[in-house]
Amino acid sequence: MSSVFHRIPKRNLPIAVKGDGMYIFDKDGRRYIDGYAGGACVSSLGHSHESVIEAVREQIGKMAFFHSAVFTSEPLEELAAILTTDAPEGLSRVFFTNSGSEAVETAVMMARQYFVEIGQSSRKKVIGRRASYHGAGLTGLGVGYTVSRRTPFEAVLPNVFHISPCYEYRGRLEDETAEQYGFRAANELEQAILGLGPDTVMAFVAETVTGTANGTTPPAPGYFNRVREICDKYGVLLVLDEVLCGLGRTGTLHACEQDGVAPDFLTFAKGIAAGYQPIGATMVNQKIYEAIVSGSGTFKGGYTYSGHATACAAAVAVQKVVRGPGFLDHVKATGNVLAARLNDRFAQHPHVGDIRGRGMLMTVELVEDRDTKSPFAASQGLSSKIDQNAEARGLITSAFSGTIDGYVGDHVVICPPLIATGENIDTIVGLLGEAIDAAVLEVRA
Repeated sequence: MSSVFHRIPKRNLPIAVKGDGMYIFDKDGRRYIDGYAGGACVSSLGHSHESVIEAVREQIGKMAFFHSAVFTSEPLEELAAILTTDAPEGLSRVFFTNSGSEAVETAVMMARQYFVEIGQSSRKKVIGRRASYHGAGLTGLGVGYTVSRRTPFEAVLPNVFHISPCYEYRGRLEDETAEQYGFRAANELEQAILGLGPDTVMAFVAETVTGTANGTTPPAPGYFNRVREICDKYGVLLVLDEVLCGLGRTGTLHACEQDGVAPDFLTFAKGIAAGYQPIGATMVNQKIYEAIVSGSGTFKGGYTYSGHATACAAAVAVQKVVRGPGFLDHVKATGNVLAARLNDRFAQHPHVGDIRGRGMLMTVELVEDRDTKSPFAASQGLSSKIDQNAEARGLITSAFSGTIDGYVGDHVVICPPLIATGENIDTIVGLLGEAIDAAVLEVRA
């Protein structure tokens, strides 16, 4: 009997014992192809990248840990230099955390401290979006809006105002162009700021491409350009969460590159060290850094393991691969293959309403009726049945429920390691098709 308090205690989990490239092996010798990058869109370089493993070995042999308030280190300094070299305009400083949850919390804390430092302490309100996820801590749960996760903690969450997501499949009107819809969706932010009082709002937090809560929904054309205009107009800081979609996942180094915007904060985690060590990061605009340094001189946040030397060494090795010759070109090409294969398999599927995403971050949204876009009933448990059928076929994937409003709607996220080949993509999509068909048959039986 296990003494572990697992996240889903009633689920009987296989015991993973080995990873090799695109595959994970369990204790019983079963092999699973990884369609979800380590189970949480993390393992962008697969499971046995020797240069990263060697970097971890070498750093541990020298020094595993120090407190970053006492010493800095070569891996810490090198990683910050790498991340800021190709950063969006103005993002010149990096604060390191241990996870994406902490990275988002750090951005919110820095935003608040910035306004205190410059004498605008009335700015304390945050605006997020519904159908979003920004971490499992109380700050992230408050800023995000994943109903199933946040409901038990509503009474203790920070008071955050939420606007609609940019969700073209269900939000765009028949007589609107994609650009018109993006403009309308973005303008909801301005209405919220005016309603709350412009001098009380400190930040707007959004995933550049949404993650698991809404199913990897890319922004409509022009959406973030308009958001940036609104934030600048009212002095609100823009926090873009790229914990899941950043650092190559969408085919460019930063997802926001493709939208032509630079935020005031940019958060990373999953792709920074590709699962070889736990680490996250918050990139910060120079004006915010200077305000804190010239004011109190100390950021009031931080964590014991911030800037952990071994984690930074792993991240340096990973980022050198991601930024290496041809890597992002491979991601773009393979992302095109993934989109094409998903469309070949599911575009005419009677229970697939939408296929969306960007690069190697894609989603298939399931519906009971394509014409009306009506979802399966939550009580039918379609998502869990898809997961069970995928695992039985040796595919690691992840289906989610609550796509539409936190209660109803099902979607599957497909985000394999970025090293995937076209042959790997064919296998993943083929097995996913079998799993979805089998699950639909079960719920309709």
